[in-house]
Amino acid sequence: MVAPYRHTANLQDLTNEEVTEHLDIIKKSLDLLKQTLRPAGFNIGLNIGEVAGAGIAEHLHTHIVPRWQGDINFMPVLSNTKVISEALATTYKKLRDAIEANRYSD
Repeated sequence: MVAPYRHTANLQDLTNEEVTEHLDIIKKSLDLLKQTLRPAGFNIGLNIGEVAGAGIAEHLHTHIVPRWQGDINFMPVLSNTKVISEALATTYKKLRDAIEANRYSD
């Protein structure tokens, strides 16, 4: 998930500088995830407003979901079912190590 520093519920409330920074972080995140987890694709999206599924409606944020051929799509969203193929701590360590090795965190 990528979120701007400034709390706002609306994309149009972000300044051009904030939009540029937000997209730059998304691009860096995609590079990091591609290198580290090697997904076949991504879902990237914003849920704006409670009725659109925004769990934190008052703070705009962008979801980045790595995808693999044959994965189970949106199980948590549709059926409140969570499928774990790797422990979160393991994924965190992979990403943290890649960030440190490549200095993605500028």
